[in-house]
Amino acid sequence: MSTERKPIAGIDYPRTFNEFEIFFMSEALCRNYIEKLRWSDGYTCPQCGSTKTPWKTNRGNLRCQSCDREKSRTADTLFERSKFPLKTWFLAIWFVTSQKNGASALGLQRVLGLGSYQTAWTWLQKLRRAMVRPGRDRLHGNVEVDESLVGGITTGGKRGRGAENKELIVIAVEIHEPKGFGRIRMRRIDDASADSLSGFISEAVEPGATILTDAWKGYSGLEKRGYKHTITNLSDSGDPAHVLMPGVHRVASLLKRVILGTLQGAVSEKYLDYYLDEYTFRFNRRSSLSRGLLFYRLMQHAVAMQPTTYQRIVESHDHNI
Repeated sequence: MSTERKPIAGIDYPRTFNEFEIFFMSEALCRNYIEKLRWSDGYTCPQCGSTKTPWKTNRGNLRCQSCDREKSRTADTLFERSKFPLKTWFLAIWFVTSQKNGASALGLQRVLGLGSYQTAWTWLQKLRRAMVRPGRDRLHGNVEVDESLVGGITTGGKRGRGAENKELIVIAVEIHEPKGFGRIRMRRIDDASADSLSGFISEAVEPGATILTDAWKGYSGLEKRGYKHTITNLSDSGDPAHVLMPGVHRVASLLKRVILGTLQGAVSEKYLDYYLDEYTFRFNRRSSLSRGLLFYRLMQHAVAMQPTTYQRIVESHDHNI
C-alpha cells in the first residue's frame, strides 16, 4: 500500500485561477514549487549524497553545503534550459488541465500570447509526453479489450480491422460491477495480430485479470500469459457490439469526438500515441472534483520527466523519448 500523503487543495496546489496567481506571483515561488515537488522528503546532493539543507544561490540554484555542488532546480525536468519564464509554463499546464476535452496548439498560442505556433505545438507535445507516469499501475479485475479505427476518411473505403487511411488502436477498459468503468489504456498498433494484441495486454494489464474480448483469433493464447479469458462471439449473440462490449465502445466514441472536435480530425500516425496518452490522462481522472489536482499531477510528472527538444520530437519515431 502506498504511504504517499494525499495532496491538500489550497496548500499543495491552487484550487482556482485567483489562487494560481497568488501561488506563482514570482519566478522564485515557481522554483520553490518545483523544489517541493522534486524533493518532497528533502534535498539529497547527487554528488556526495549529503542531506543537509542546501544554500540558495543568487541565480536560484541549490548549492550543497558539503561539496559545493550546484544544481539547477529545473535540471533534468521538462523545464530544463527553457528561455520562457516558469510562470508561463505553469500557465500552460493550468490551461491544458483545465480544458475538458484537451487543448489545441492554436488555443494555447492565443491564451499565452506565444510568438509562434511551433512553440505552442512543441509545448503541447512535451506536456503530452509528461502525461504518462513511469511505472504506473497496470489495470486489473475484469478488463475489456478491443480494437478501434481512428482518423482518416469517415465515409467509404474499406471496413473492418484493416480499413485504409485509418489508424488501428487497441483499447483496454476496467469494468466495474455492477456497473461503471475504471481506468483505461490505449495504444496504436500496426496490426491486429496475436503478437501486437498480447504484447499490449501484457504491458497494460496485471496477470490474473479476466480479459473480456470478442472471438478474434488475435486474442488466443492469453491463458498462457497468466490471464483468464472470457470470449463473446458477437456474431452469434444477437446483441450489438456496444451492448456486449460497452466499455471499449464508449471510450472509442468519446475519443473520436475529441479528435474531430479539439483536434479537428487531424492526428498524424507519428504522434497519435501521445494524443492517446493525453486522452487516457484525462479519462482516468474524470472523477476529480478539482482542476487544480490535475494541474498538480501533471506538474509531478513534468518535474520527473527528462527534457526533450523540438528537434528530437520531430525526428524521433520512438514513443518513449
